[in-house]
Amino acid sequence: MQLPLGPDPRTETLRRLQSLLIQRFGRIERAAAEWREPEWVLVQGVIGARTKSEISNAATDRLLKRYGSWEEVADAPLEELQAELATQTYPNIAAGRLKGSLSALVERRGAVDLAHLAEMETLPAMRWLEQLPGIGRKIAAGVMNASTLDRRAIVLDGHHTRILQRMGLVPPKATTDRAFEAIMPAMPEEWDGATFDEHHLLMKKLGQTWCRPAMPDCATCLALSLCKTGTERVGNR
Repeated sequence: MQLPLGPDPRTETLRRLQSLLIQRFGRIERAAAEWREPEWVLVQGVIGARTKSEISNAATDRLLKRYGSWEEVADAPLEELQAELATQTYPNIAAGRLKGSLSALVERRGAVDLAHLAEMETLPAMRWLEQLPGIGRKIAAGVMNASTLDRRAIVLDGHHTRILQRMGLVPPKATTDRAFEAIMPAMPEEWDGATFDEHHLLMKKLGQTWCRPAMPDCATCLALSLCKTGTERVGNR
């Protein structure tokens, strides 16, 4: 007979970490309603690689204002989209991915319409999204969580994944897909979609300040007591 393994200790670590993050950075309000339409979240994710969120938000709004609908964006000449996305870090790549993903949606659904995802379970819906050109696990999770779909799916960007790896909560060389699979079973069961969203945004702040890619400030980091890498670094000084 196999004995139960008991609660995952990482779950309590995440609860404690969330409390520390809120103490340091405060609460984060969810995005405005017009920024939570699933199609808007998809577009913002596709064009947002290596670009600050506020810049990508403005670019997404600008596209919709100019063309009037996402279907018209899909039909726009690639060169026009590249010019419209000049504010993005990789405008040519962003434009190509955007046109590819929106065109594929029109081909499959007849329109840029993700309403059917509301009737699907979260993981199958994410896998459906990941079949679209340019849509990986981060964007798929973002559509399911940060939009009005409001699902329990954690969004993992580079900051978030790096922190999880340094804390020893996911394998040290885990890809985004592998990190997602590893951390989801440990997410506190009482957290709803809004808490998942807030947790990700707070982790992003931590990654931009203390837990930077190079030269992390472990000694003064709020998560030091919970972090495997941080305690080793500070202890070896």
